[in-house]
Amino acid sequence: MRPLASMPALLAAIALLGAPALAQQTDTATVTVASAAPADSGPAAATPAPDKAKADEPAARSLLVPQIVIQNIRPNDQRGLNVFEAPKGDGVPFAGFRLGFGAAFTQQFQALGHRNSAAAVTKTDAAGKAYNANELMRIGHGPNNAVANAYLNAQLARGIRVAMTGYLSSRHHNETWIKDGYLLIDDSPIDYLPLKVLMAFTTVKAGHFEVNYGDAHFRRTDNGQAMFNPLVGNYVLDAFTTSVGGEVMLRAGGVFLMGGVTNGEVRGTVLNPQRRSPAYLAKAGVDRQVTKDLRLRLSGSAFNQARSNNQTLYSGDRAGSRYYDVMENVASTEAAQAWSGAINPGLSSEMHAAVVNPFIKYRGLELFGNFERARGRAAAEAARRQWTQSVYEGTYRFLGDRLYASGRYNTAEGKLAGIANEVGVVRSQVGGGWFITPLVLLKGEYVTQKYTDFPSTDIRRGGKFDGFMVEGVVSF
Repeated sequence: MRPLASMPALLAAIALLGAPALAQQTDTATVTVASAAPADSGPAAATPAPDKAKADEPAARSLLVPQIVIQNIRPNDQRGLNVFEAPKGDGVPFAGFRLGFGAAFTQQFQALGHRNSAAAVTKTDAAGKAYNANELMRIGHGPNNAVANAYLNAQLARGIRVAMTGYLSSRHHNETWIKDGYLLIDDSPIDYLPLKVLMAFTTVKAGHFEVNYGDAHFRRTDNGQAMFNPLVGNYVLDAFTTSVGGEVMLRAGGVFLMGGVTNGEVRGTVLNPQRRSPAYLAKAGVDRQVTKDLRLRLSGSAFNQARSNNQTLYSGDRAGSRYYDVMENVASTEAAQAWSGAINPGLSSEMHAAVVNPFIKYRGLELFGNFERARGRAAAEAARRQWTQSVYEGTYRFLGDRLYASGRYNTAEGKLAGIANEVGVVRSQVGGGWFITPLVLLKGEYVTQKYTDFPSTDIRRGGKFDGFMVEGVVSF
């Protein structure tokens, strides 16, 4: 089947499948707490309601989502929207050892075009053939390869679980491999009163995990998991990585404080100790439901590592970008140049970064910001370079949170190694989505990205890409 012919048929099939679900829904329902209750807890309410159709709707909705049996876990479906750190004291009872499985699947239809005005630069490929390294690869419209995640969680004891995420397939790695695995402790393993009191407001994470720097990583697309990103692409500077270490978080009265130490790299090793030092993380903030309709959250994070063999705070996404092959040359490959459209500042040896994230939710309106600065250098550089990023994002959800519209404006500017002046990137995204069920999301966006002040010998000189992206997500 031709790719262009298959995509409309796919979208039509999704719409037909979702239409009955939408027809059965009213504007009074969201995904309810009843779906998180244990199987033996019974209905959320036994008293007959005057409007039987409305009374039956939460129960009907709860049949569409998996029951939550693992404590202190963020659901992978629509219930995980606007959840940041894993919840503490979520009301899920401890019922002994439990094993939980989940998965997330995503595929896009891409309709992007790109252009540049860079001067020709002749290079020779491995076969000895000359080519213009600044000539953009020809791209058209069609579906990208599907990607998928697998999730495994085990409840080991009261308030203690182990988590593992696997990438079944991704743009950068077609083979299956493990993203992370860690232990999360929210309760004392010892029946000792002072320790139990301490653990009432303490969370300990240890292992190989996604570092808690900033709040944007809770809202980004993570390979097959695209349920929490209202749009398709992530940020130009994508602060996301996994490292080996530990974090301790204190939470009380809506105020939180976190500190952590990791190796600052995506893999563990004992080699080249002279090139490495620990990476230190800190985070503080407040998150409060001020009224029934208003939620306010403000957090600030810092990351510092004096030296590293391969620092990956802005290059730790081993899955790859959603914008396939944009601004890449004729010799590029989908896997090797997997981060199309993103900027890696190249601060691989020394990194000092800070970010502030405000979040406001008033009824269906959500406003999120990301204001970031990173300073550092690569191993061969004597002087530090700096990058700054600003992101403004607004989302409005309606029809019981089943439909939404969203927009994002993202700017990043700074110095790259080998370029004397500052360069910049501006990205605009406008789109929306439809939760066909709490586990199935169809969304799309129109994206425009422009590159400024790049030298004439850089392929990004006068660069621009724009067009539409449509994405389907299934996550549970």
